[in-house]
Amino acid sequence: MAEAAASKRMLAACSALSFAYFAAIGGFNPYAPLWYKELGLSVVTIGLLVSLASWTRLFAPYAWGALADRSGQRIRIIRWTACASFVAALGFMLPPPWGNVGTLAAATFLMFSFNAAIVPLMEVLVAAQLMTASGGMDARRYGRVRVWGSVGFLATVLLAGWWFERFGMQAFAATTLVLLGLVVVMAWRLPQQPVQSQVSHAPGPPIKEVMRRPEVSWFFAGVFLTVLAHTALYTFFSLYLDSLGYGKQIVGLLWAASVLVEIAWFALQGRMMERGSLHHWLIAAALATALRFGLTAAFASSLAVLVLAQCLHALTFAAQHTACIALVTRYFPGPLRGRGQALYSVLGYGCSGVLGSLVGAWGVSHFGYASVFWVAALAALGSALCCWRSLVWDRRAV
Repeated sequence: MAEAAASKRMLAACSALSFAYFAAIGGFNPYAPLWYKELGLSVVTIGLLVSLASWTRLFAPYAWGALADRSGQRIRIIRWTACASFVAALGFMLPPPWGNVGTLAAATFLMFSFNAAIVPLMEVLVAAQLMTASGGMDARRYGRVRVWGSVGFLATVLLAGWWFERFGMQAFAATTLVLLGLVVVMAWRLPQQPVQSQVSHAPGPPIKEVMRRPEVSWFFAGVFLTVLAHTALYTFFSLYLDSLGYGKQIVGLLWAASVLVEIAWFALQGRMMERGSLHHWLIAAALATALRFGLTAAFASSLAVLVLAQCLHALTFAAQHTACIALVTRYFPGPLRGRGQALYSVLGYGCSGVLGSLVGAWGVSHFGYASVFWVAALAALGSALCCWRSLVWDRRAV
């Protein structure tokens, strides 16, 4: 009974932290490119600044995950990295001459280097509470936790569109600090657990051995390409809409449309995910991604088509993310779990984000915004092939 109560408290605290973290992301990611543009920066410079978050994912999640796996101090690491992320973001408030591109780059790099610890370690905490007897993860209960992150993102992406429309992008830095302060508060509300209960002394297979398995290698290749496709969305979607004359409120509403269907999916996914294997959902998500970005590239002048394309987010992100977390939990058991989640961030969101932001910025400057969404659609088709190969090898391994 006490164990069930403790588990409930942990899941509630993780839900609150997820809300705060993704609220901060909802206020930062969609609007940072618009802020950079108002500061007079070029598209290439904006692409470089946006890519910094992905650069940090090349090393930070794995470093924090390895430290957490070896020390068992997951909650303490989450708390202090949340504080450090807030301190780093103070650099956005510096006036000229201290506030320049170099300062923006340093503040962004440090902010994301520290908060890269939060989501992977929080996913480990949640997965530990939701393990099934077969070694899998309860997708229904996971959705109940993760949905609060979507609610947080939705709240800020809507409010921020109205906020910045009314008060201008000069309010961006202060808004970011307020949201990161909320993350700090929620991180310190996580219930502390004894170190010995967090550390697993059971031997596990070497991490390199797991990565060499074909089903795992193809899985990560599929994740890489699906997220690479979404880099067009995260980096250039707001700028694309702005170039077409859409106002900030419309930009916010289009982002919100995608999150609304994401929330609906997380609320109902317990039944939905049972209708196919995890790999089948990955393939479906990749194909939906190709359709989504093809529509965005071809029909961006039509608001109705953009809303339809954004509604595919239920598959392209929500279903894909749940399937990924469940497979990482399966492929990286016990003492490897923190590093497994970190590798998901590094290989899925780090490498793809860097490549997508930098190459995408070059593509925009030479061929226009629509071109990066066409390339995104092609990358998603490649992801579908990789996920199918992972499925084939996964069946052979059974």
